[in-house]
Amino acid sequence: MKSGKACYHSVYNLLSSSLLSKNIKIKTYRTTNSPVVLYEYETWSLTLREERRLRVFEKWVLRRIFGPKRDKVTGEWRKLHNKDFSDLYSSHDTVRVIKSRRLRQAGYVARMGGEETCIQCLGGQT
Repeated sequence: MKSGKACYHSVYNLLSSSLLSKNIKIKTYRTTNSPVVLYEYETWSLTLREERRLRVFEKWVLRRIFGPKRDKVTGEWRKLHNKDFSDLYSSHDTVRVIKSRRLRQAGYVARMGGEETCIQCLGGQT
């Protein structure tokens, strides 16, 4: 998670700028932060605690990008709720992407031939 936060802080000025559109900020987030975070969690074990931390980090960054929202009834500004993100940010769940990439990699290893070391490690044989 440290590398994801470091990457976020390196592009903080872009993501917090009022001169850029939200679409540009989302593209910047997808091209700079997402690959770093995905690689970090694809190579390490992903526990339930880490899954929660990853989701919290992603919501934290998205709240910085989208900013507050004006309530239609009261007219007051409020933070975005988690259900609001499904309307604003239509991206796949990061945890689901990590798990699907791991399964795809396991499929590559399983299709390797014969006595490869990778297959022995995957099967628990050393």
